[in-house]
Amino acid sequence: MAKGCGPAVFPTLGGMTAPLTDSTTTIAEIKARVLAFARERDWEQFHAPKNLSMALAGEAAELMEHFLWATPEASRAVAADAAKRQKIAEELADVVIYALEFANVTGLDVAAAVEAKMAANARKYPVEKARGRAEKYTEL
Repeated sequence: MAKGCGPAVFPTLGGMTAPLTDSTTTIAEIKARVLAFARERDWEQFHAPKNLSMALAGEAAELMEHFLWATPEASRAVAADAAKRQKIAEELADVVIYALEFANVTGLDVAAAVEAKMAANARKYPVEKARGRAEKYTEL
């Protein structure tokens, strides 16, 4: 678990659940909790792909705001700052929640999509050409 960030606890229909951690929680479990949260509130009616993608972009912007105008080195210090870490974690959670709800309403399999994208990226950015370089694959 990240320093300064407690485990997430998602409220559900039955009250509080056990704390979630990356090492013990599957994507499917989080997707189910996100879906249950939306259903409890009858929010699925608002969760069209258009709305969720726009909300995701807005939350990503809120996450970026914590690092605005910071140098790369300073951004690492901001992320490690105990006073700012909880707010950063909340914005990251918002991004992930909207992404998972997007997957829920569109029927996309997150793990399969990540696996396919990582395979495509491995072809675009072979280790022997891309190691230590930040150029786009067309420039390698």
